[in-house]
Amino acid sequence: MPDLPERSQHADTGTPPAGTAGGADVPSAGGAVAPCDGWGRTTLAGLAAGRGEPLRHVEELPARPARHAEMPGWVAPALRSTLAGQGITSLWSHQREAADLARDGEHVVVATGTASGKSLAYLLPSLTAVLEAEATPLGRASVLYLSPTKALAADQLDRLRSWAVPGIRPATYDGDTPTEERRWIRQHANVVLTNPDLVHHSLLPAHEHWSGFLRALRYVVVDECHAYRGIFGSHVALLLRRLRRVARRYGTDPTVVLASATAGDPAAHASRLVGAPVTEVVEDGSPRGAVTFGLWQPPEDQDGQRRSPTAEAGELLSELVAQDVQTLAFARSRAGVEALALTAGRRLPEGGPLAGRVAAYRGGYLPEERRLLEQRLRSRELLGLAATNALELGVDVAGLDAVLMAGWPGRLASLWQQAGRAGRAGGEALAVLLAADDPLDSWLVDHPEAIFGAPVEASVLDPGNVHVLAPHLACAAAELPVTEDDEQWFGPSLGTVLEVLVQRGILRRRPGGWYWTRPDRPGEHVSLRGIGDVVSVVETRTGRVVGTVDGTSAHSQVHTGAVHLHQGETYVVTDLDLEGATASVVRGDPGWSTQATSVSSFDLVAEEEASEHGPVRVSYGRVRVREQVTGFLRRLPGGEVIGTHPLTLPERSLSTRGVWWTMQPDALAAAGVTEAEVPGAAHAAEHAAIGMLPLLATCDRWDIGGVSTACHPDTGLPTILVHDGHPGGAGFAERAHQRLREWLAATRETIADCPCESGCPSCVVSPKCGNGNEPLSKAGAVALLDVVRDATRVAAS
Repeated sequence: MPDLPERSQHADTGTPPAGTAGGADVPSAGGAVAPCDGWGRTTLAGLAAGRGEPLRHVEELPARPARHAEMPGWVAPALRSTLAGQGITSLWSHQREAADLARDGEHVVVATGTASGKSLAYLLPSLTAVLEAEATPLGRASVLYLSPTKALAADQLDRLRSWAVPGIRPATYDGDTPTEERRWIRQHANVVLTNPDLVHHSLLPAHEHWSGFLRALRYVVVDECHAYRGIFGSHVALLLRRLRRVARRYGTDPTVVLASATAGDPAAHASRLVGAPVTEVVEDGSPRGAVTFGLWQPPEDQDGQRRSPTAEAGELLSELVAQDVQTLAFARSRAGVEALALTAGRRLPEGGPLAGRVAAYRGGYLPEERRLLEQRLRSRELLGLAATNALELGVDVAGLDAVLMAGWPGRLASLWQQAGRAGRAGGEALAVLLAADDPLDSWLVDHPEAIFGAPVEASVLDPGNVHVLAPHLACAAAELPVTEDDEQWFGPSLGTVLEVLVQRGILRRRPGGWYWTRPDRPGEHVSLRGIGDVVSVVETRTGRVVGTVDGTSAHSQVHTGAVHLHQGETYVVTDLDLEGATASVVRGDPGWSTQATSVSSFDLVAEEEASEHGPVRVSYGRVRVREQVTGFLRRLPGGEVIGTHPLTLPERSLSTRGVWWTMQPDALAAAGVTEAEVPGAAHAAEHAAIGMLPLLATCDRWDIGGVSTACHPDTGLPTILVHDGHPGGAGFAERAHQRLREWLAATRETIADCPCESGCPSCVVSPKCGNGNEPLSKAGAVALLDVVRDATRVAAS
């Protein structure tokens, strides 16, 4: 039995016995009897029967008993009474530990598994502070709760309203809040539930209107903080610094309590977010039932094509529902969710007792639709639900029998959080990961130790990235003049970045500090979800804004003629107006998809770290990637190309960070990679390396890019570059550089072990290649990576 699941306690599924501990956020689903010993393995074997040999590995995760703790004596009597009415008279050990730390004014992050009751860790101290202030003449204490999704904030509001604690006045404040309610919330609500975007666009720019709330601010809760990583995490980190800075202006220094799924080094991640030391609580005291965890490789069809995990999961979902096994199936995309639910529903007898007991759940649904689905799932009226990660991010549904995951969710933390949705108290649970047809998924199902024996990833973010820091400094100056003392919030590069902003006319320096002097708000030009301009996708017929696309992605995603998907609807782009930052679309499905083609090159701007390994040199540093979208392909659903179309778009450049390595041609030739084969070998190795990097860095393959060349002008040698896909870098390439040998060894193994002859999506064919996956040499890539592996191995020894 590997150490990881037991030590880090990922799949936390138990609910507390009534009248004892307040561990899980919701009661377990009622109705059926919890599965008995051996149920998970027997059920998994039944699913695999008659399907060839799809099971590549089965792991048994043992049950874990609960560790109880007494309810703290400092909890306000009204809150204690309310909790007792809910059957909660004691806590799990991690809840007590985190609540005590927060009560003492210490920033704390509680990082435990799904349904482990993290909410009580911050609700006990924060609500007690509010109730204690309410008991004093003219007293007031307030709490600001931040979540990455509106649905999660709505769940918290429902919980607080159901508790109906006298003196607690909760309210959600987001883009959907009516104007007439906003003033009342600002003046009277003492628990405000919102999201980072609202704080950025509304609360901080108009902080004078929030003065009473800010003067009373005692706690800031950052829920699902593991979601804040990469560029988004860097934005949120600077937003929290701005919030704490403005709160200090009103005389408060709120305690920050963060809740996270099980993660690698949560204290370090939380500290980077908050900008101050944070204590971690990671020993999970909630109970967990035993889990049978299967790794599943979908079989090939008659044409030798690997079945998609979505189609396979749809069939498995129908079989489990037919056995009265309540199952949640995760898919990567909204379209995948709809297809998965449709596949499962069609396989159940029409008009029979199971008709209508499978549904889809994804973003784009109305709040009332989501609430109804959640209620039906809890009551077991729904036996099968296909979902995107909207259910991963904290919506209160747990205690199911089984979880299917159609494709690697991108991170171990996400995998364990999704799997943790299964398992009722005292009963077994079943979790199955179905591999997609790509290098990482194929490698993982053959290397279970990378899942069950590896630590959960540490989240990567960099609030010092000047491309993120500069716009937040402009926002901060608009809120309060920036002074040299603000280095405590924004770091040692403050002065340098301020000088640049002054030179560009964005800020003006005066004796009292640096000021924003323009009539508009700088936050209007800053999206927390990305960097740079935002292109609006506008439906031509109605003028409705369908959605937005980052400016950096617009050329490839919403060029003229592109087929664009949004919330399950298909649109065709009729015009991309770069100057006006709009893409005009018409609704309709033409029956094909589109893929942009492009040409790329890169400049090695500054080598920040480098190491020589004989014929191989490995470097990390600043790079500039130049790319021009030159056209697009039209493809039928089966992948057949039915047309190519040229486009005239300007070249774009991206200043970012990357890891690159060069190889001496004679070493490659000695390994069998001829001069003519070098371009295809380097291209194939680059593709596979990009596909495997999410194994080591908390990124999606769409967060990173790569370029390869047989002879780069800056090096004069064959060179392969893998780079962050965001200006200034997002930390992914740095993590790749730190673990290069491990990364490239896994890449080489994935290519070599793939049974295909000349390359396929499971090894070197990339879904995002701008050159139509030409040229590619699978055998050449293996030999090239052998050269790098052998050279770095000798240097390491």
